[in-house]
Amino acid sequence: MNDDGRSPISIGHVSIGPAVDVVAGVITDARGRILLARRTEGRDLAGLWEFPGGKREPGESPEAALARELHEELGITIDIGAPLIAVPQQYPHKRLRLDVRRIASWRGTPKGLDGQALAWVPPHKLPSYAMPPADRPVVAALLQPDRYLVTPEPGDDHAAWLVALDRALDNGVRRVQLRASSRIDRHRWQALVGEAVARCRKASAEVFANNNAALAQELGIGLHLRAEQLATFEPATWPSGLPLAASCHGVDELQHAERIGCTFAVLGSLRATPTHPGVVGIGWSGFAALRESVSLPLYAIGGLGPDDIAQGRCHGAQGVAAIRSLWPTGLAG
Repeated sequence: MNDDGRSPISIGHVSIGPAVDVVAGVITDARGRILLARRTEGRDLAGLWEFPGGKREPGESPEAALARELHEELGITIDIGAPLIAVPQQYPHKRLRLDVRRIASWRGTPKGLDGQALAWVPPHKLPSYAMPPADRPVVAALLQPDRYLVTPEPGDDHAAWLVALDRALDNGVRRVQLRASSRIDRHRWQALVGEAVARCRKASAEVFANNNAALAQELGIGLHLRAEQLATFEPATWPSGLPLAASCHGVDELQHAERIGCTFAVLGSLRATPTHPGVVGIGWSGFAALRESVSLPLYAIGGLGPDDIAQGRCHGAQGVAAIRSLWPTGLAG
């Protein structure tokens, strides 16, 4: 244990010490654009765009550090709003934890007082800016859903299953994985998926088919890879316009998911669940340690629900993936 109470971690054969605490703010103008700053020459990752902020000094609160950094870097005074996400990230020679807060209001005219270029960016254009790895999950936290519904087995009553899906969409679910076991008749499942996709599209929800690339391509939806598929999946066979996701359980799988271009990954299990009896969960500390190895948005899974999203964001999670806690009860067979 280090003096600050944080344990060092071991990445491969290299021991890396405690994380550097960094704070950053999401600053929005009257048009809804978000302010980015470009890292200057002579710094690590020079030329990349980031959310403005800087290092927290010893004994300084995150709020005080953010107010100081934005005044020193941009010449503005701020009122700090809600936390957005805290991203633990491993770099080749350091670790950091990027604590990002929304800025509720600010006064002054932002200027690059350290010589850094500034850009006001519409939210939908943020993914097109080259950023350091720790900032990429921040963009996802701003733009992508914080809940990922994994549908339960349909059973015999497909109408009730569709009613439950409608209810989940009415409750705000905007990312859905359609999953069924091999026991269901293939033609019945394809028909049900077609109905489900239509309902999801009507609600502007993104849809993924589990483990069925042919069906996903036929319907023009995303594909969710099981962990055992990752090693053999050929990304060149997947259309560039369709999203790809994966289930992961360790560093190697996470890094492979990132290499093949997954939009996001699901990581767990966080806690023991009835689906995996006897499997000890990794917990939030284990999740955060694995989170450091990639810049992908990561959903935590395993005994979690909407009430866990805030805690998950403190450990770098995009949100939670779940079956039971996101699926309306008593409506499906």
